[in-house]
Amino acid sequence: MLRRPKRYASLSLRVVENAGLLVIAVATVIAGVQEVNVMIAASRVTLADLLLMFIYLEVLTMVGLYFESGKLPVRIPLYIGMVALARYMVLEMKEMDVWRLFAVSGAILVLALAVLAIRYGHVRFPYPEDDLTPEKQMQGRVRHR
Repeated sequence: MLRRPKRYASLSLRVVENAGLLVIAVATVIAGVQEVNVMIAASRVTLADLLLMFIYLEVLTMVGLYFESGKLPVRIPLYIGMVALARYMVLEMKEMDVWRLFAVSGAILVLALAVLAIRYGHVRFPYPEDDLTPEKQMQGRVRHR
């Protein structure tokens, strides 16, 4: 008796989740197109523009990986944060004092160390399902449903 409502609730949440991911992907593509239009109108491409486009690509990659695996990749938001901080440094470098420059550089270093720690943890202490092939993972998902 309880299986049917639970299945509908799970399906409903999955539909809302996928719709949200689709909205994020479409909004990211629109933002990327708008940025390309700004670069074309200015007849100029700066490092800040390229870093912003890289951020958009990383967001799309994160959405794609989430669609495929159903898991949020933790390292990609850290990469996005590092690129965003680097972009901030490029844009504001002339107005930044030395201490702010050190703070932003330190934040990038902390994020890089977090990526290394997460990567080390994945290699040293893998999750049991990471050892399975994609086919075996799909079989496991079907059995658990």
